[in-house]
Amino acid sequence: MAEAPLRVLVVDDEPMARARLRRMLGAEHGVHVLGECATGESAAEAISTLKPDVVFLDIQMPRVDGFGALHLASTVWRPRVVFVTAFAEHAVDAFETGAVDYLLKPYSRERLRRALERVRSSLQRDAGDAVRRYLERLPVPVGHRLRMVPVQSIDCVVAQLNYVELHVGAEHLVLRETMAAMEAQLDPGQFVRIHRSRIVRIAAVTEIETLVSGQYVARLASGLRLATGPSYRERMREAFGLRTG
Repeated sequence: MAEAPLRVLVVDDEPMARARLRRMLGAEHGVHVLGECATGESAAEAISTLKPDVVFLDIQMPRVDGFGALHLASTVWRPRVVFVTAFAEHAVDAFETGAVDYLLKPYSRERLRRALERVRSSLQRDAGDAVRRYLERLPVPVGHRLRMVPVQSIDCVVAQLNYVELHVGAEHLVLRETMAAMEAQLDPGQFVRIHRSRIVRIAAVTEIETLVSGQYVARLASGLRLATGPSYRERMREAFGLRTG
């Protein structure tokens, strides 16, 4: 069976830079360019809707830069990222966001091919490891940067209007995401949704109280107490091995 082509999104505010990269990618075997974007805002939307395998992403763009585009994009779909820039000083920040590669303009065809090889290798590693279907680190916007939060440090996730609040020890980090999207990203062997607005990390629960109503209250190591919703009691029982009756 033929290998599926690599689905690519090109993002750069310079038309000539976009055109050059599209030509170079078009000459490579097994690469399909889904589209191109000239702004960080449109890139964030395209990442969420087109779901590319990899984004070749410029860093310095007006209004919303490359890092900002990743902030705005939904965390449900996180493509591989190859940053493309004329400035070497952003490399450390780029790799801290989990970038696969960092291309300095002007780059050669050979250097572009090496970047594509790294993307394919990264995708193959994840395809061969079932555990990697779930996030190990969650990118959370903090100021103008993405903070990579290990999911093992998250005690619980609580819905707050159009956002979710991540409880990480004494910290409360805010992320623009839905509960359904969060649940889909977290390993069900480590996290359980106990209420339509609450997800807890199983290992963070130190005590479980059973109420007269049949509901459960989970007490976390932080001291926080979270009650289950009526339709989530069975999930709670399964996750913690609780007996009925």
